[in-house]
Amino acid sequence: MDALTGVKVFSATKAKEREGLGEQVTQWIRGNPDCEVIDKIVTQSSDSEFHCLTITLFYRRTASASSAA
Repeated sequence: MDALTGVKVFSATKAKEREGLGEQVTQWIRGNPDCEVIDKIVTQSSDSEFHCLTITLFYRRTASASSAA
């Protein structure tokens, strides 16, 4: 199995930011075609005032990216 080469974290606490979080993730994935997402974790945490949504992507560089370097 190829090694993990990176982690990308997206996080938002405000409602409007949380609504756009999926689009941010999609833009990052499209902008990094040399990265293969191998796992993800979606976390939601709250206290009496704030609700935080976090999307964590674990990725590795693809072979085509390695050979281009």
